[in-house]
Amino acid sequence: MSERLAVANAVFRRYATNACNAISRIFLTLVRILIYRKSARENTPATVPISVNYHFTRRCNYSCGFCFHTAKTSFVLPLDEAKRGLAMLAKEGMKKLNFSGGEPFIKDGGRFMGELIRYCKTELGWADISVSIVSNGSLIRETWMRKYGEHVDMLAVSCDSFDAETNRKIGRQQGARTDHVAKLNEVREWCTRYKIAFKINTVVNTYNINELFSEHINNLRPVRWKVFQCLLLEGENAGEDALRDASRFYVTGEEFEEFLRRHSGVKALVPESNDTMRDSYLILDEYMRFLNCRNGKKEPSASLLDVGVRQALRDSGFDERAFQERGGVYVWNKNQMPSNQLDW
Repeated sequence: MSERLAVANAVFRRYATNACNAISRIFLTLVRILIYRKSARENTPATVPISVNYHFTRRCNYSCGFCFHTAKTSFVLPLDEAKRGLAMLAKEGMKKLNFSGGEPFIKDGGRFMGELIRYCKTELGWADISVSIVSNGSLIRETWMRKYGEHVDMLAVSCDSFDAETNRKIGRQQGARTDHVAKLNEVREWCTRYKIAFKINTVVNTYNINELFSEHINNLRPVRWKVFQCLLLEGENAGEDALRDASRFYVTGEEFEEFLRRHSGVKALVPESNDTMRDSYLILDEYMRFLNCRNGKKEPSASLLDVGVRQALRDSGFDERAFQERGGVYVWNKNQMPSNQLDW
Protein backbone atom coordinates (compact mmCIF):
# COMPACT_ATOMS: atom_id res chain seq x y z
CA MET A 1 0.00 0.00 0.00
CA SER A 2 2.79 2.41 0.91
CA GLU A 3 4.59 1.63 -2.35
CA ARG A 4 1.45 2.46 -4.35
CA LEU A 5 1.02 5.70 -2.42
CA ALA A 6 4.62 6.62 -3.07
CA VAL A 7 4.20 5.94 -6.81
CA ALA A 8 0.98 8.00 -6.89
CA ASN A 9 2.68 10.88 -5.11
CA ALA A 10 5.58 10.75 -7.54
CA VAL A 11 3.25 10.77 -10.53
CA PHE A 12 1.24 13.62 -9.03
CA ARG A 13 4.39 15.66 -8.36
CA ARG A 14 5.61 15.09 -11.92
CA TYR A 15 2.32 16.15 -13.49
CA ALA A 16 1.96 19.07 -11.08
CA THR A 17 5.47 20.20 -11.97
CA ASN A 18 4.71 19.90 -15.69
CA ALA A 19 1.44 21.78 -15.25
CA CYS A 20 3.17 24.58 -13.32
CA ASN A 21 5.86 24.79 -15.96
CA ALA A 22 3.23 24.97 -18.71
CA ILE A 23 1.31 27.67 -16.86
CA SER A 24 4.53 29.60 -16.32
CA ARG A 25 5.36 29.38 -20.03
CA ILE A 26 1.88 30.59 -20.97
CA PHE A 27 2.12 33.45 -18.47
CA LEU A 28 5.56 34.49 -19.75
CA THR A 29 4.28 34.35 -23.33
CA LEU A 30 1.34 36.61 -22.44
CA VAL A 31 3.68 39.04 -20.69
CA ARG A 32 5.95 39.12 -23.76
CA ILE A 33 2.93 39.80 -26.01
CA LEU A 34 1.75 42.64 -23.79
CA ILE A 35 5.25 44.14 -23.67
CA TYR A 36 5.54 43.84 -27.45
CA ARG A 37 2.19 45.53 -28.01
CA LYS A 38 3.02 48.33 -25.59
CA SER A 39 6.38 48.84 -27.29
CA ALA A 40 4.73 48.82 -30.72
CA ARG A 41 2.24 51.48 -29.62
CA GLU A 42 4.98 53.62 -28.14
CA ASN A 43 7.18 53.30 -31.21
CA THR A 44 4.37 53.89 -33.72
CA PRO A 45 4.32 57.57 -34.70
CA ALA A 46 1.28 59.31 -33.24
CA THR A 47 -1.31 60.54 -35.73
CA VAL A 48 -0.86 64.26 -36.32
CA PRO A 49 -4.16 66.16 -36.58
CA ILE A 50 -2.79 68.18 -39.49
CA SER A 51 -6.24 69.02 -40.93
CA VAL A 52 -9.30 69.21 -38.67
CA ASN A 53 -12.94 69.85 -39.57
CA TYR A 54 -14.61 71.48 -36.58
CA HIS A 55 -18.42 71.17 -36.64
CA PHE A 56 -18.94 73.40 -33.62
CA THR A 57 -22.71 73.61 -34.13
CA ARG A 58 -25.32 71.29 -35.60
CA ARG A 59 -27.97 73.97 -36.03
CA CYS A 60 -28.81 75.20 -39.52
CA ASN A 61 -31.30 77.57 -41.12
CA TYR A 62 -31.61 75.34 -44.22
CA SER A 63 -33.22 71.88 -44.46
CA CYS A 64 -31.19 70.02 -47.08
CA GLY A 65 -32.62 66.53 -47.32
CA PHE A 66 -29.28 64.75 -47.63
CA CYS A 67 -27.51 66.52 -44.74
CA PHE A 68 -25.25 64.09 -42.86
CA HIS A 69 -24.54 66.30 -39.83
CA THR A 70 -28.01 67.11 -38.56
CA ALA A 71 -29.35 69.19 -35.66
CA LYS A 72 -29.42 66.40 -33.07
CA THR A 73 -28.27 68.87 -30.39
CA SER A 74 -28.14 72.64 -30.05
CA PHE A 75 -25.01 72.57 -27.88
CA VAL A 76 -22.10 74.93 -28.51
CA LEU A 77 -19.03 75.05 -26.28
CA PRO A 78 -18.27 78.22 -24.32
CA LEU A 79 -15.83 80.36 -26.30
CA ASP A 80 -12.95 79.94 -23.83
CA GLU A 81 -13.33 76.13 -23.84
CA ALA A 82 -13.32 76.08 -27.64
CA LYS A 83 -10.15 78.18 -27.62
CA ARG A 84 -8.55 75.77 -25.16
CA GLY A 85 -9.32 72.85 -27.47
CA LEU A 86 -7.90 74.64 -30.50
CA ALA A 87 -4.71 75.42 -28.58
CA MET A 88 -4.38 71.73 -27.69
CA LEU A 89 -4.77 70.79 -31.37
CA ALA A 90 -2.21 73.39 -32.41
CA LYS A 91 0.33 71.96 -29.98
CA GLU A 92 -0.19 68.52 -31.56
CA GLY A 93 0.52 69.81 -35.07
CA MET A 94 -2.75 71.10 -36.56
CA LYS A 95 -2.01 73.19 -39.68
CA LYS A 96 -5.47 73.56 -41.20
CA LEU A 97 -8.76 74.21 -39.43
CA ASN A 98 -12.05 74.12 -41.29
CA PHE A 99 -15.15 75.53 -39.59
CA SER A 100 -18.42 73.88 -40.55
CA GLY A 101 -21.79 72.92 -39.14
CA GLY A 102 -24.71 72.87 -39.31
CA GLU A 103 -24.37 76.42 -40.51
CA PRO A 104 -21.38 78.13 -38.83
CA PHE A 105 -22.78 81.66 -39.27
CA ILE A 106 -25.93 80.81 -37.29
CA LYS A 107 -24.20 81.27 -33.91
CA ASP A 108 -24.17 84.97 -32.94
CA GLY A 109 -24.24 86.01 -36.59
CA GLY A 110 -20.81 84.46 -37.01
CA ARG A 111 -19.15 86.31 -34.14
CA PHE A 112 -18.40 83.11 -32.19
CA MET A 113 -16.60 81.62 -35.18
CA GLY A 114 -14.99 84.93 -36.05
CA GLU A 115 -13.39 85.19 -32.61
CA LEU A 116 -12.08 81.63 -32.87
CA ILE A 117 -10.63 82.42 -36.30
CA ARG A 118 -8.95 85.56 -34.98
CA TYR A 119 -7.60 83.54 -32.05
CA CYS A 120 -6.04 81.02 -34.44
CA LYS A 121 -4.35 83.76 -36.46
CA THR A 122 -3.16 85.88 -33.51
CA GLU A 123 -2.63 84.09 -30.19
CA LEU A 124 -1.93 80.83 -32.04
CA GLY A 125 0.00 82.60 -34.78
CA TRP A 126 3.12 80.59 -33.89
CA ALA A 127 1.33 77.47 -35.22
CA ASP A 128 0.80 78.96 -38.72
CA ILE A 129 -2.73 77.57 -39.03
CA SER A 130 -4.66 78.04 -42.26
CA VAL A 131 -8.37 78.67 -41.73
CA SER A 132 -11.29 77.81 -43.98
CA ILE A 133 -15.09 77.85 -43.68
CA VAL A 134 -17.89 75.84 -45.26
CA SER A 135 -21.21 77.71 -45.27
CA ASN A 136 -24.48 77.80 -47.16
CA GLY A 137 -23.77 81.52 -47.54
CA SER A 138 -27.21 82.79 -46.62
CA LEU A 139 -26.27 84.37 -43.26
CA ILE A 140 -22.96 85.93 -44.31
CA ARG A 141 -22.93 89.71 -44.04
CA GLU A 142 -20.38 92.15 -45.43
CA THR A 143 -19.85 93.58 -41.96
CA TRP A 144 -18.52 90.16 -40.89
CA MET A 145 -16.24 89.97 -43.91
CA ARG A 146 -14.92 93.43 -43.14
CA LYS A 147 -14.20 92.52 -39.51
CA TYR A 148 -12.81 88.98 -39.85
CA GLY A 149 -12.07 88.43 -43.54
CA GLU A 150 -8.35 89.16 -43.30
CA HIS A 151 -7.94 86.07 -41.10
CA VAL A 152 -9.80 83.67 -43.46
CA ASP A 153 -7.81 81.80 -46.08
CA MET A 154 -10.68 80.11 -47.90
CA LEU A 155 -14.47 80.31 -47.85
CA ALA A 156 -16.53 77.52 -49.41
CA VAL A 157 -20.18 78.08 -50.24
CA SER A 158 -22.39 75.04 -50.78
CA CYS A 159 -24.24 75.14 -54.08
CA ASP A 160 -26.08 72.07 -55.37
CA SER A 161 -27.97 73.76 -58.18
CA PHE A 162 -28.28 77.00 -60.13
CA ASP A 163 -32.01 76.36 -60.55
CA ALA A 164 -34.37 77.78 -57.92
CA GLU A 165 -36.86 74.92 -58.16
CA THR A 166 -34.13 72.31 -57.72
CA ASN A 167 -32.82 74.13 -54.66
CA ARG A 168 -36.36 74.15 -53.26
CA LYS A 169 -36.69 70.38 -53.75
CA ILE A 170 -33.32 69.79 -52.10
CA GLY A 171 -34.19 72.07 -49.17
CA ARG A 172 -31.39 74.53 -49.78
CA GLN A 173 -33.41 77.55 -48.76
CA GLN A 174 -34.95 79.28 -45.76
CA GLY A 175 -38.52 80.17 -46.57
CA ALA A 176 -39.88 81.02 -50.00
CA ARG A 177 -37.90 84.24 -50.40
CA THR A 178 -34.42 82.74 -50.37
CA ASP A 179 -32.46 83.32 -53.57
CA HIS A 180 -29.53 81.00 -53.00
CA VAL A 181 -27.81 81.71 -56.31
CA ALA A 182 -27.99 85.48 -55.87
CA LYS A 183 -26.42 85.15 -52.42
CA LEU A 184 -23.72 82.90 -53.84
CA ASN A 185 -22.74 85.59 -56.33
CA GLU A 186 -22.76 88.26 -53.63
CA VAL A 187 -20.47 86.24 -51.36
CA ARG A 188 -18.19 85.60 -54.31
CA GLU A 189 -17.80 89.37 -54.82
CA TRP A 190 -17.04 89.89 -51.13
CA CYS A 191 -14.34 87.20 -51.25
CA THR A 192 -12.58 89.19 -53.95
CA ARG A 193 -13.03 92.46 -52.07
CA TYR A 194 -11.69 91.07 -48.78
CA LYS A 195 -9.03 88.80 -50.28
CA ILE A 196 -10.42 85.38 -49.41
CA ALA A 197 -9.94 82.37 -51.68
CA PHE A 198 -13.37 81.29 -52.95
CA LYS A 199 -14.50 77.66 -53.17
CA ILE A 200 -17.74 75.90 -54.10
CA ASN A 201 -18.99 72.60 -52.64
CA THR A 202 -21.60 70.53 -54.50
CA VAL A 203 -23.35 67.33 -53.41
CA VAL A 204 -24.39 65.25 -56.40
CA ASN A 205 -27.85 63.77 -55.82
CA THR A 206 -30.93 62.62 -57.70
CA TYR A 207 -32.21 66.18 -58.16
CA ASN A 208 -29.09 67.66 -59.79
CA ILE A 209 -27.53 64.60 -61.41
CA ASN A 210 -28.47 65.79 -64.92
CA GLU A 211 -27.76 69.49 -64.41
CA LEU A 212 -24.88 71.13 -66.28
CA PHE A 213 -22.69 73.22 -63.96
CA SER A 214 -19.69 73.97 -66.15
CA GLU A 215 -20.62 77.43 -67.40
CA HIS A 216 -21.71 78.65 -63.97
CA ILE A 217 -18.61 77.31 -62.23
CA ASN A 218 -16.27 78.77 -64.84
CA ASN A 219 -17.96 82.17 -64.51
CA LEU A 220 -17.58 82.13 -60.71
CA ARG A 221 -13.92 81.04 -60.92
CA PRO A 222 -13.52 79.20 -57.61
CA VAL A 223 -10.03 78.01 -56.68
CA ARG A 224 -11.63 74.61 -55.99
CA TRP A 225 -14.96 73.03 -56.90
CA LYS A 226 -15.37 70.12 -54.50
CA VAL A 227 -17.93 67.65 -55.82
CA PHE A 228 -19.22 64.99 -53.41
CA GLN A 229 -21.33 61.91 -53.95
CA CYS A 230 -24.37 61.93 -51.65
CA LEU A 231 -23.35 60.00 -48.54
CA LEU A 232 -25.64 57.98 -46.25
CA LEU A 233 -24.72 57.72 -42.57
CA GLU A 234 -26.77 55.77 -40.04
CA GLY A 235 -28.20 57.95 -37.31
CA GLU A 236 -27.77 61.14 -39.35
CA ASN A 237 -29.59 60.75 -42.67
CA ALA A 238 -30.38 57.02 -42.66
CA GLY A 239 -31.87 54.56 -40.17
CA GLU A 240 -34.45 54.77 -37.40
CA ASP A 241 -32.68 57.35 -35.25
CA ALA A 242 -31.95 59.76 -38.11
CA LEU A 243 -33.51 63.20 -38.50
CA ARG A 244 -33.29 62.87 -42.29
CA ASP A 245 -33.98 60.13 -44.81
CA ALA A 246 -31.54 60.75 -47.65
CA SER A 247 -32.29 57.52 -49.52
CA ARG A 248 -34.24 59.41 -52.19
CA PHE A 249 -31.19 61.63 -52.83
CA TYR A 250 -28.65 58.85 -53.19
CA VAL A 251 -26.91 58.27 -56.53
CA THR A 252 -24.85 55.23 -57.47
CA GLY A 253 -21.13 55.26 -58.09
CA GLU A 254 -21.77 54.88 -61.83
CA GLU A 255 -24.13 57.87 -61.88
CA PHE A 256 -21.61 59.92 -59.95
CA GLU A 257 -18.84 59.02 -62.39
CA GLU A 258 -21.04 60.03 -65.32
CA PHE A 259 -21.62 63.43 -63.70
CA LEU A 260 -17.85 63.83 -63.36
CA ARG A 261 -17.27 62.89 -67.00
CA ARG A 262 -19.69 65.59 -68.15
CA HIS A 263 -17.77 68.17 -66.10
CA SER A 264 -14.22 66.93 -66.66
CA GLY A 265 -13.34 70.14 -68.51
CA VAL A 266 -13.72 72.27 -65.36
CA LYS A 267 -10.18 72.86 -64.12
CA ALA A 268 -11.24 73.53 -60.53
CA LEU A 269 -13.05 70.18 -60.22
CA VAL A 270 -12.05 68.08 -57.18
CA PRO A 271 -14.25 64.94 -57.00
CA GLU A 272 -14.87 62.80 -53.93
CA SER A 273 -16.85 59.58 -54.05
CA ASN A 274 -18.16 57.93 -50.90
CA ASP A 275 -15.19 55.56 -50.83
CA THR A 276 -12.75 58.46 -51.17
CA MET A 277 -14.45 60.57 -48.53
CA ARG A 278 -15.13 57.99 -45.82
CA ASP A 279 -12.46 57.80 -43.07
CA SER A 280 -10.24 60.41 -44.76
CA TYR A 281 -11.51 63.35 -42.68
CA LEU A 282 -10.82 64.25 -39.07
CA ILE A 283 -14.26 65.35 -37.91
CA LEU A 284 -14.57 67.14 -34.58
CA ASP A 285 -18.07 67.61 -33.20
CA GLU A 286 -19.63 70.25 -30.97
CA TYR A 287 -18.20 68.60 -27.82
CA MET A 288 -14.74 68.33 -29.44
CA ARG A 289 -15.09 64.59 -29.90
CA PHE A 290 -13.66 62.95 -33.00
CA LEU A 291 -16.34 61.14 -35.00
CA ASN A 292 -15.44 57.67 -36.24
CA CYS A 293 -17.41 56.81 -39.41
CA ARG A 294 -15.83 53.43 -40.16
CA ASN A 295 -18.98 51.46 -39.35
CA GLY A 296 -21.27 53.58 -41.51
CA LYS A 297 -22.29 55.83 -38.63
CA LYS A 298 -20.70 58.48 -36.42
CA GLU A 299 -19.26 56.96 -33.25
CA PRO A 300 -17.75 59.64 -30.98
CA SER A 301 -14.47 59.42 -29.12
CA ALA A 302 -14.07 60.95 -25.69
CA SER A 303 -13.71 64.72 -25.81
CA LEU A 304 -10.13 65.85 -26.36
CA LEU A 305 -10.84 68.44 -23.65
CA ASP A 306 -11.11 65.55 -21.17
CA VAL A 307 -8.56 63.00 -22.38
CA GLY A 308 -6.17 64.99 -24.57
CA VAL A 309 -5.74 65.05 -28.33
CA ARG A 310 -3.66 61.88 -28.71
CA GLN A 311 -6.02 59.70 -26.72
CA ALA A 312 -9.07 61.04 -28.56
CA LEU A 313 -7.37 60.47 -31.91
CA ARG A 314 -7.02 56.74 -31.18
CA ASP A 315 -10.80 56.41 -31.53
CA SER A 316 -11.19 58.77 -34.49
CA GLY A 317 -11.15 56.13 -37.24
CA PHE A 318 -8.99 58.51 -39.26
CA ASP A 319 -7.18 56.91 -42.19
CA GLU A 320 -4.11 59.07 -42.74
CA ARG A 321 -3.16 57.24 -45.93
CA ALA A 322 -6.64 57.79 -47.41
CA PHE A 323 -6.34 61.47 -46.48
CA GLN A 324 -3.06 61.75 -48.37
CA GLU A 325 -4.29 59.74 -51.36
CA ARG A 326 -7.39 61.91 -51.86
CA GLY A 327 -5.17 64.99 -52.05
CA GLY A 328 -6.01 66.28 -48.59
CA VAL A 329 -2.79 68.28 -48.51
CA TYR A 330 -2.71 71.19 -50.96
CA VAL A 331 -1.97 74.91 -50.70
CA TRP A 332 -4.13 76.02 -47.77
CA ASN A 333 -2.71 79.47 -47.08
CA LYS A 334 -4.08 82.18 -49.38
CA ASN A 335 -0.76 84.02 -49.32
CA GLN A 336 0.93 80.98 -50.88
CA MET A 337 -1.64 80.31 -53.61
CA PRO A 338 -0.68 80.96 -57.24
CA SER A 339 -1.64 84.48 -58.26
CA ASN A 340 -3.54 83.23 -61.32
CA GLN A 341 -6.04 81.52 -58.98
CA LEU A 342 -6.90 84.70 -57.13
CA ASP A 343 -8.62 87.96 -58.09
CA TRP A 344 -6.54 90.39 -56.10
